[in-house]
Amino acid sequence: MVQFTFSAAGPDRTIRYAQEELARYLTQMLGGADAAIQIKTEVQAPSPLPAPRWDAALDDWFHVQAAPQAVTITGSNPRSVLLGVYRLLHHLGCRFLMPGLQHEVVPALPPERLRADLQETASCRHRGVCIEGADSLENILDFIDWLPKIGCNSFFVQHMEPEAFLLNWYDHKYNPLLPPEPHTGEEMQRMYRQIDEAIARRGLLHHRAGHGWTCRAIGFDHVCAKLPAPTAQQRPMLAEVNGKRDFWNGVPSNTNLCYADPQARRAFVQSVADYAGEHPEVDFLHVWLADEYNNICECDACRKTTLSDQYVSLLNEIDAELTRRGLATRIAFLLYQELLWPPEHTVLENPDRFILMFAPISRTFERSYADHGPLPPLPPFRRNHIRLPDTVEENLAFLQAWQERCHMDAFVYDYPLGRAHYGDLGYCAIARVLAQDIRTLPALGLNGYCSCQELRAALPNAWPNYLMGHMLWDSSLDPQQLQEEYFTALYGPGAADARAALEELSALTSPDYFNGIGPRQDPEQAARFRKAEQAAAALGELAAKNQTLCTGMNKFAWELLDYHAGYCKLMAEALAALAAGETKRAQQRWDAVMAYIRSNERAFQPYLDVYRVLEVATKYTGFALDMPR
Repeated sequence: MVQFTFSAAGPDRTIRYAQEELARYLTQMLGGADAAIQIKTEVQAPSPLPAPRWDAALDDWFHVQAAPQAVTITGSNPRSVLLGVYRLLHHLGCRFLMPGLQHEVVPALPPERLRADLQETASCRHRGVCIEGADSLENILDFIDWLPKIGCNSFFVQHMEPEAFLLNWYDHKYNPLLPPEPHTGEEMQRMYRQIDEAIARRGLLHHRAGHGWTCRAIGFDHVCAKLPAPTAQQRPMLAEVNGKRDFWNGVPSNTNLCYADPQARRAFVQSVADYAGEHPEVDFLHVWLADEYNNICECDACRKTTLSDQYVSLLNEIDAELTRRGLATRIAFLLYQELLWPPEHTVLENPDRFILMFAPISRTFERSYADHGPLPPLPPFRRNHIRLPDTVEENLAFLQAWQERCHMDAFVYDYPLGRAHYGDLGYCAIARVLAQDIRTLPALGLNGYCSCQELRAALPNAWPNYLMGHMLWDSSLDPQQLQEEYFTALYGPGAADARAALEELSALTSPDYFNGIGPRQDPEQAARFRKAEQAAAALGELAAKNQTLCTGMNKFAWELLDYHAGYCKLMAEALAALAAGETKRAQQRWDAVMAYIRSNERAFQPYLDVYRVLEVATKYTGFALDMPR
């Protein structure tokens, strides 16, 4: 029987949770062995400090010393202690392969092998994920639980509350085969509290909000849905576009304000400050303008300046109001769409309050930042006639222009697992780009990465996320060795065959094509997609054979690959027809994709976000949805 004694954790819940987690896993690993283990945890600063601008609340360092009778974990903050627990478990052979306890490898461990001396500092300060898509409460809690296990330190609850993402699931948007699940306002609030508690228990840095402040300023908490015309009181505060002040395509969250209007500015500033005061648990409050682009105000007063100058001026006013109220909340501001063009005259007056977030949503994911050539000059800003940059070089040119004006902490808010991954049917190519991007971050003046993504992004597996977390923790890791580790743990003896089959699918498919980059009719792309059909059929045969040879989680991983093979075959057929210009056949095969994933969503919902793949395919790829959007 394993017995534990603990050093006093004090009042800190994350320290207590770290102790409980270590004891739980060691009990499972040591089995029926007789052992008495003292677990000691403490917080202290590393000496010497690893970086000149070290921040004990944000930067993660730990020292783990483990022997059969005692484990001591010292961290720079309570979260770092928890990260030390999971790094020790990884060192001892545990593998956390996907969200959910059922996807963990926890090996037996003889007591004498409980030995380690690990001292590590995270390569990047910012290491997190932002919620997207459709998610049940269980999906969200499983993902939050997984984040520190792979080395991440933050979670971004996009919007004021995560209502939209929960409703997308519980209403089963775009899947008429699943009836909506009733939910009350009280139940939604309970879910919000559970999500916040899960973040706090692990000491994760809590990011919040994003788009929606323009709604809040005119009296809505956050409205993504279409609404009737604005009221007489709201209308003067809205952006004037094409001579009208109205909701942009009927959607308040996509509607900019007239940032020259004093009432609109005052309401915007006050709403941010009120929210910050009401939510002290938020570490980084994201203050963004409306979504969409070519939708900014054209009134005479707004035309006298740039949107970015207006934005920075708003940020300065927010800082002043937060300071007046004694609030230390950090503000993340967004380089995105029109805001990619830097301000011409206005500067941040208190840069220590802010963090720069670069969001190249329109970039290619078939090339890495590491491969960039010379950066071009910025194109001129043309109000409501901009073109979003799609090359790596164009996007980085905008980042560089901002950095020439703002010398401050910064990270990238990137999207490989937010849309483009659906086009990489093997998940191998996009993972390589992700790894190369992470290694290039310091050279770009970026101190981390936040992935805006679906949480249900594990079909065929969760390899890109696993790679992302581990390399953000330690960018010196060899991606190929890490891939071998992951595939061996997930697929067992057939790991090399699984890897080869998925690499072939990656080579034959295209993240950019699915993400709407490039012409829809492309004979060369069509030929590759037809080869992908054959590769998918071969994957199905391989998966069927290995299911009979494996047990436990390895068997399930092959079952998931079998499902994936069916999905890939139908998807490749639809994409081949689309790229060949066979419009009618393309839609017929896409209808088959929709039927396949909808009918199987209950069985495989943790791995594929049906709502999101249908949304992306409709908005970007070129297929039609068989129901209203």
